[in-house]
Amino acid sequence: MLKKNVGNVDRIIRAIVGIAALAAFFMASTTGLLHWIYLIVGVIGLATAAMSSCPLYSIFGIRTCPLEDK
Repeated sequence: MLKKNVGNVDRIIRAIVGIAALAAFFMASTTGLLHWIYLIVGVIGLATAAMSSCPLYSIFGIRTCPLEDK
């Protein structure tokens, strides 16, 4: 399982962007590459918001959530 590295504000932004991108995918009259970019951005945004983990953040060592006390 991936470690949590996405904070609450970051999760909310990712969820909003994901929902907006999926809405654009289903409602916009775009075709071609832009149409599929909407789908990819929407799915990735919602998935990373739901999991509270971003693989790119892990690669670059970025963390937007507070450290857990043990």
